Amino acid sequence: MQTEYDPKTIESEVQKTWETQGTFRVVEDPDREKFYCLSMFPYPSGRLHMGHVRNYSIGDVISRYQKMLGKNVMQPMGWDAFGLPAENAAMKNKVPPASWTYENIDYMRDQLKKLGFGYDWDRELATCRPEYYRWEQWLFTKLFAKGMAYKKTAAVNWCPHDKTVLANEQVIEGKCWRCDTTVERREIAQWFMKITDYADELLRGLDKLDDWPEKVRTMQANWIGRSEGVELQFEVEGEPPLTVYTTRPDTLMGVTYVAIAPEHALAQKAAADNAGLQAFIASCKKSSVAEANMATMEKEGMATGLMAVHPITGEPVPIWVANFVLIEYGSGAVMSVPAHDVRDHAFAKKYGLSIRQVIYPADGTNISVEDEAYVEKGVLKNSGEFDGMTSEQSFDAIAEKLQSMNKGEKQVNFRLRDWGVSRQRYWGTPIPIINCDACGAVAVPDDQLPVVLPEDVDFSEVIGSPIKKMPSFYETTCPSCGGKAERETDTFDTFFESSWYYARYACPDAEQMLDERAKYWAPVDQYIGGIEHAVLHLLYARFFHKLMRDEGLIDSDEPFKRLLTQGMVLKDGTKMSKSKGNTVDPQGLIDQYGADTVRLFTMFAAPPDQSLEWADSGVEGAYRFLKRLWKLVQENTDSAEAVLDIVALNAEQKTIRCKVHETIKKVSDDIGRRYTFNTAIAAVMELINELAKYEDSSEQGQAVMKEATESIVLLLAPIVPHITQQLWQDLGHSGLIAEASWPVYDEAALVKDEVELVVQVNGKLRSKILVPTNADKEFIETMVLQDEKIISNIAGKTVRKVIVVPGRLVNLVVS
Repeated sequence: MQTEYDPKTIESEVQKTWETQGTFRVVEDPDREKFYCLSMFPYPSGRLHMGHVRNYSIGDVISRYQKMLGKNVMQPMGWDAFGLPAENAAMKNKVPPASWTYENIDYMRDQLKKLGFGYDWDRELATCRPEYYRWEQWLFTKLFAKGMAYKKTAAVNWCPHDKTVLANEQVIEGKCWRCDTTVERREIAQWFMKITDYADELLRGLDKLDDWPEKVRTMQANWIGRSEGVELQFEVEGEPPLTVYTTRPDTLMGVTYVAIAPEHALAQKAAADNAGLQAFIASCKKSSVAEANMATMEKEGMATGLMAVHPITGEPVPIWVANFVLIEYGSGAVMSVPAHDVRDHAFAKKYGLSIRQVIYPADGTNISVEDEAYVEKGVLKNSGEFDGMTSEQSFDAIAEKLQSMNKGEKQVNFRLRDWGVSRQRYWGTPIPIINCDACGAVAVPDDQLPVVLPEDVDFSEVIGSPIKKMPSFYETTCPSCGGKAERETDTFDTFFESSWYYARYACPDAEQMLDERAKYWAPVDQYIGGIEHAVLHLLYARFFHKLMRDEGLIDSDEPFKRLLTQGMVLKDGTKMSKSKGNTVDPQGLIDQYGADTVRLFTMFAAPPDQSLEWADSGVEGAYRFLKRLWKLVQENTDSAEAVLDIVALNAEQKTIRCKVHETIKKVSDDIGRRYTFNTAIAAVMELINELAKYEDSSEQGQAVMKEATESIVLLLAPIVPHITQQLWQDLGHSGLIAEASWPVYDEAALVKDEVELVVQVNGKLRSKILVPTNADKEFIETMVLQDEKIISNIAGKTVRKVIVVPGRLVNLVVS
């Protein structure tokens, strides 16, 4: 038995035991309740950071707790291995991205093992391996055959630094989410996935995700953006009509111009003999096409010289090209009502366009729209036959009028756009399409999958993707006609790989995308990751899950039952980052204090869903606590043979035992339901403080201490698994604590014979007394007035009133 706490030796030996015994290896067991716990897998950047440590510590605590409840627990780990950082590192260091990635994986795997995370390493996967990505290529070909995947030329967000397309969700305040470069607008042929076909189901499904944070569900609902409105047409002489969609048909009579996207066919035609308009359209290409960025940029436009016809009044309405209209949203045209829309008002004021008010407050208040738009709903005026109607009444009336004229109808729209999945980079999954001049786009046949990405490439003199310059990769024959053809050289957005990895963990060795094991494990019972993935990864994963369900690969509707979004790790009030020079190396802390100390600090410093402020003193405090725990158990190993006799306990022994079972009850709730690991640890610390004052060498005194120390070790086992394994052995147990049963509190022990009451005099604490739990008010008053401290405090004074709060306090009002 070790006399001093030596984390380095203990952690090394315990980790070897886990590996030798396959402690966390798991197989399907229909007779046991399964629990699938998953933390978002890391990008293999080379080193773990404290954000990783916190995320994975949370998942490991939950997994170990569920395992101790007797459930069949799966907790896997893998690598989100494709992406731009590997390419950038390759160019900087003149090495292939593959070798850089695999070296990083090896190093980070070792770091994860040293932190003691209970992963089933037999399920490890890396998304850059052909045996993984061949199956997403396979799924893509099936979706292509269904028309769920298609290619079209589209205005896209282009990052000039990374030389690739970005999804709208990847543009943050007009800049690339990864490198912070200002994004430009370009027209490029792109592959898309029809996520819009699932918009309604994705929205309705949010109502079933009761165990997701409300904030995440709201963010997704807003991104999907369901709206009810009217689609209508403005005729244009000699041209196809302009189709627009509006959620405010009540303002239709206030339209004073129509705005169209720079890419709109009508804009291009008008610019053919207008050099000024050509220049304006060209300038629009320098801006992002992300809707959030369009909302904040300077609104600019130019008249086309063309006129549309108002669908009801027949009045001519000027057509303008505007930089805030997106060709990808709706038809690329919007009706503009300056009097009742902030953006339209600003644009009209800037270019001297007319402003016609048609909505007025329902209470009859007279307001002006000269200086600002009136955007509220109200009563219609200046609207012909619709005058006097409320906005709500006119919605139906105007829709019916348009429908009777064959110029419009009610429609439900979604803000969500189809997912652009093409990327013009090398380090990603090749899109399994062959382009043939005769046959067009042809899916790669199943027996030719995977389309393997060449890993041995030279990045020393390459700008852009090297496979675009490798005939050995792209030259091929058409599977349909046998003629000369070329492979697609774009690769998938890396969110493609991370949208289904959770399912592949269930059957990483399957000779198909998923097998029956996936139906056993899915959905994930607990998912853990950052809030920043709310409308990127989490939305795409929900979409992919439904695609796989509809292919018969899985039989559930949602990928993740419960979601925990952990807070960031801060230092000096800001997020840790290399650029700010405020990072903390987990490896250095492991070497100095041990993995258990690092885990304990990250769990104790803050609730998991809140930001954690880094403090060196907190780490040192966690280390001191573990040494104190070690000392407490070592001093009480002699009590291991004592047998508890509940009937024979005296009052003090009952009090200590009550505290033990109160702690078991609280910690079980804090870890199992509330996920407030910090308060669970605090409760154990409080119990240890009580035990430090407890001295009883009698047989039952030792038996109570034995139960207390064993309970403490069990309660802390999910959080600090190495030290508790050693202490479990020192307490006389031969098995693994990771496989021991979670302690169950004794209801009878929580029933107190006596209760401590605080005694106040005129609201100030003066004493404490013990009274029987069932004592009545008269008995309590008598006990208080016999207390020596109270007698001295009220000497020479008159007791005017005695206030008794049962089970809590007594207050004497004296004068």
